[in-house]
Amino acid sequence: MESVKKAKDRFRQYPLVLSKCKNEAGNYAKCVLKKDSVNMNDCLAEFNSFKNCLQKAAVGLRTRI
Repeated sequence: MESVKKAKDRFRQYPLVLSKCKNEAGNYAKCVLKKDSVNMNDCLAEFNSFKNCLQKAAVGLRTRI
């Protein structure tokens, strides 16, 4: 059951991780919303920026996503 406890602890950190990347999340959302039909790789630069931010924020909070 230790793995369940660790997973719950990580899950509790998600709002903090996301709050640190609100600008990148907004940019990604704007890109997706501009498209009438979203295709693969349409907003790749914005997605990668958001993903990298999430990963850095998780490391900063000593957790993982």
